Amino acid sequence: MESILSVLLGLVCIGIGISNRRGNISTLHSYHRKRVAEEDRAPFGKLVGLGMILVGIALMLMGGLSLLATARQESLYQTVGTILLALGLAAGLGICFYAMKKYNKGIF
Repeated sequence: MESILSVLLGLVCIGIGISNRRGNISTLHSYHRKRVAEEDRAPFGKLVGLGMILVGIALMLMGGLSLLATARQESLYQTVGTILLALGLAAGLGICFYAMKKYNKGIF
């Protein structure tokens, strides 16, 4: 069940990321929307969207590999999924934090 939820959450993150990349940053906290200059909204949305897409892909890979681990009774798939999740989260959140620092001078 957790694997399926991971895949579904990954799909949601990818959907939000695509929306952000298209310039819709309404899914972000109002603090970020207020502090980003109008001319910076498009590049900010593209970077944050890319980060969200990477997080979503990592979640989907983790869920898929977890399902595979259960089906084949092989823990290696679970281990690889966990590593990919950690790398995807680090990369995705790193990109998001970079965009926040660059375009609104801080993450908080």
